Amino acid sequence: MSVQWFTRPDPRAAAAACAQHISALLEQALASEEQATLAVSGGSTPKLLFQSMVAAGFRWQRVHLFFVDERSVPPNDPESNFHLANENLITPAHISPAQVHRIHGEIRPETAAQQYTDDIRNFFGLEEGEMPHFDVVQCGMGPDAHTASLFPGEASIEDREHIAGAVHVQKMMSKWRVTLLPAPLLAAKNTVFLVTGTDKAPAVGDVFHQEFDPKHYPAQLISRQGKRVTWFLDQAAAAELA
Repeated sequence: MSVQWFTRPDPRAAAAACAQHISALLEQALASEEQATLAVSGGSTPKLLFQSMVAAGFRWQRVHLFFVDERSVPPNDPESNFHLANENLITPAHISPAQVHRIHGEIRPETAAQQYTDDIRNFFGLEEGEMPHFDVVQCGMGPDAHTASLFPGEASIEDREHIAGAVHVQKMMSKWRVTLLPAPLLAAKNTVFLVTGTDKAPAVGDVFHQEFDPKHYPAQLISRQGKRVTWFLDQAAAAELA
């Protein structure tokens, strides 16, 4: 298990470097596979990532797009991760709807989690108990070291049996979310973190330097136990890595 990290001066440069890395990983996958898979996160930082990938002119015809997590809101809601990706990547890059596997945030979260699990199982041709192996999973991280919708103290951090689940996040405005669970995140062939901002610096330091305690620092789990993990940080977020 190897972890690399790269620092760039500002969020835009970090996102551009991350976009280049993801594009290279997808090209590598497409050299030996009919199609490649990418799972993306939400939040403000991926907006720059999506814009960089569109500007670079990456060819999406053989890439299927999945989502790491989603808030329980309709797809046109500004809080929706799908909405962010649709506005900044799917529409401008002309990605076919047949290649987009969204989480249905507008329905009951438990139902949405089951539907998403079924979609993933069907796409990858999985037997019961098998996990998908996404070519690339792009993760973010919050100031509390959460990643995907795996928040500190969540019981789902210990779930190794299910692909996706509904989680209730008391302190968040969109309280219900649907998320990929640890097993598919850990099974990914490549994991790429994009994290920027001064408010993330303490959490970045904790994930890299604190003793392994994913119940407190969920991103530690994916960062330390994922297969090939690469972090892209701006200087502000990397302030406590020295």
